Amino acid sequence: MNEQVNKTRLFYGSCFALITTAFTFSIRAGVLPQLGEEFGLTGEQLGFINSMWFFGFPISMILGGIFYNSIGPKRIMQIAFITHVVGILTTIYAGSYGILLISTLLIGFGNGCTEAACNPMIADSYEGNMVDKMLNRFHMWFPGGIVLGSLISYVMTNANLGWQVQIWIMLIPAVIYFVLFLGQAFPKPKLEEMQSLATNTKALFSPVFLFLFFTMALTAISEFGPQQWVSVTLAESGASPMLILALVTGLMAVGRYFAGPVVAKLGQTGVLLGGAVMTFIGIYLFSIVTGPMAYLAAILFAIGVCYFWPTMLGAAAKRAPLTGALGLSLIGGMGMFSSAIFQPVIGGWIDNARASASAQGLDGSALELAAGQATLTNMLIFPGLLIILFTFFFLWQKRSSIKTVDDLAQEQGSIA
Repeated sequence: MNEQVNKTRLFYGSCFALITTAFTFSIRAGVLPQLGEEFGLTGEQLGFINSMWFFGFPISMILGGIFYNSIGPKRIMQIAFITHVVGILTTIYAGSYGILLISTLLIGFGNGCTEAACNPMIADSYEGNMVDKMLNRFHMWFPGGIVLGSLISYVMTNANLGWQVQIWIMLIPAVIYFVLFLGQAFPKPKLEEMQSLATNTKALFSPVFLFLFFTMALTAISEFGPQQWVSVTLAESGASPMLILALVTGLMAVGRYFAGPVVAKLGQTGVLLGGAVMTFIGIYLFSIVTGPMAYLAAILFAIGVCYFWPTMLGAAAKRAPLTGALGLSLIGGMGMFSSAIFQPVIGGWIDNARASASAQGLDGSALELAAGQATLTNMLIFPGLLIILFTFFFLWQKRSSIKTVDDLAQEQGSIA
């Protein structure tokens, strides 16, 4: 079926596409204070700019999931490249707050196209345990790309290079993935019924998928909330915010590379529950410690959020396989939509915390430290709820029997 598909080249192209997504996340996080200063923006306005990145993501992911069977991953990735390039260039030459909102929305749209196309494409390219292995290695490049982007932003910011120069860097991996995908054949879904939108839609209403869909909202903001605001919440903690971000995402990349044995030992539900506990501990420490101890908090936080995203996708693919590309797109889309909704909320928390600290007579570094720690304390609600929900999921799924997509394909003779 997939004889002419160069799955290795497609996988590398997917990785560079995800690196592009990571650069738009980490470099933008690094230049956030510069944007606020240049355009005179409040924390809430910066939150709305962040939210456009997260809003564009689910819009294109949902559309990509709906039209995946009809237009295919190749066309979706062509749209991703166009929106990435236009969004990046528009950001560089933005002259107002409104243009920054539009350009960030376009970049988010391109990022969502990447997820909508690459997740099911990789799942269709491999079989058995190789699917979990390669999906985790693909998603390794989001934190891995954030490490690279964070270090690039750190060095360029310290060299007093303008934020526009940093944004230009985002185009490099985008051009590489475009070249790798150029002229390639793409794989088809393993099951014929997975190509039916009606079948995909019906499968969305299974209890397991609905549970994963709604809990994805909390796993995503637990991961992205502290990371996206690291340059603001930890600015006066005595630790370098961008080095914290690089440490967290570096550990996440390593953890995802070796995810196979961890998931095999603990199971998907055990990994999710353990991740929620470690994330809670990590954010709590962020909210109370300063100096070198912030790096210990970063390690614990990284262990907690490391497997959230790929394990949620893997659980959907394994436990609700007939949802197909649509199911994977909706799971990822829900995560990004949730993050979009909460970005202005977090920005508002920061503004309120600053006002409260100022009313107590604090100013300068002391004010920023108090505001950052108060905001991080508020963020504890997300992993706190996940601990409760994933405890329920662990007990619920303990005795469940699961038929994977490969089991179904073998029964139908789709896989020899």
